Amino acid sequence: MNLSIVTTLYQSASHLSEFYRRVSAAAQSVTDRYEIILVNDGSPDSSLEAALSLRAQDERIKVIDLSRNFGHHKAIMTGLAQAEGDLIFLLDCDLEEDPELLPIFWGELKKTGADVIYGVQETRKGNWGERVSGYLFYRLFNFLSNYPVPANVLTARLMTRRYARQLIEHKDREVFLLGLWAITGFQQIPLTVPKHSRSPSTYSLRRRISILVNAITSFSNRPLVYVFYLGCSISFFAGIAALYLVVRRLFFGEYLAGWPSLIVSIWLLGGLTIFCLGILGVYLSKIFMETKPRPYTIIRRIYGPRKEGEE
Repeated sequence: MNLSIVTTLYQSASHLSEFYRRVSAAAQSVTDRYEIILVNDGSPDSSLEAALSLRAQDERIKVIDLSRNFGHHKAIMTGLAQAEGDLIFLLDCDLEEDPELLPIFWGELKKTGADVIYGVQETRKGNWGERVSGYLFYRLFNFLSNYPVPANVLTARLMTRRYARQLIEHKDREVFLLGLWAITGFQQIPLTVPKHSRSPSTYSLRRRISILVNAITSFSNRPLVYVFYLGCSISFFAGIAALYLVVRRLFFGEYLAGWPSLIVSIWLLGGLTIFCLGILGVYLSKIFMETKPRPYTIIRRIYGPRKEGEE
């Protein structure tokens, strides 16, 4: 059996050596035929140098150096595209997810015959704000999305080659891996595992909101449907209110001062109009980006064996 281990590098120099030692030991407990793929996602520290140093010691390591920082999910997809193993173990190298999960996932894969074994956090790490925002993220995404995803899912997962081959067939320019994992299908089984908190989260509130908007607009058209129903509801109630005012004027001779209510109505309808146009604008921008045949990433250089057909 051939095994590929895929991880990405971004400010990873300080823990890369320990990650290599632990993941190598975990791989050797499963098979002696494995490769380790390290994707340098434009890391500003010495991650590339550390990876090349490990590469000089172990030829089973392949280092993929991207031309700049493209983002975690796109770097992962690049690594998966380079993997040649019958099984592919994906995890982050920050050691918040234990490399020793590999033999556990392997045992579960053999027992169940599934195509994917993936990790789910026992309890979400972080402070109160991070836990609440994470909870709201999954609740809102699953409410609006056509493809529900499990909450608190981890990067760590063991995949068969046939699943990974279909996963990388997705050509979304705006990559949201959690959704792609779900819509690819196959039999996927979660395992509850611990996640350590070794460093504070680099995701700000603004970044989390951006990810949520990208995720929802990539995997659901429900916001557009809700905008339609919102417009219908406003038109219905506005019609009832107009009829009510006409009746009061014609049959009771009443005039309504209405200045405050008029201003409030204008602001309300104006805000709703801008909000709805904003939703439409987000979807139009997604169409604009998806129609560009740009690659996920640009590889500056590959250190190590290349896939068949590559220069």
